[in-house]
Amino acid sequence: MKNIKLKVARAEKDLSQEELAKRIGVTRQTIGMIEAGKFNPSLQLCIAICKALGKTLNDLFWEENDNEKN
Repeated sequence: MKNIKLKVARAEKDLSQEELAKRIGVTRQTIGMIEAGKFNPSLQLCIAICKALGKTLNDLFWEENDNEKN
């Protein structure tokens, strides 16, 4: 599943994939793969991304499930 929330948050900070990657110590390809939904980042990486973007884990990585059954 694509991570549109990450892409939007990055754009709101006016950061390229390259700039975000440098801030958190990964490659641009890693950020691109996370946004494309082709890479599942570690919790440590998720936290680093959130700190760099001023967001919470829920803001960027929580998947809403409208079909959830109680």
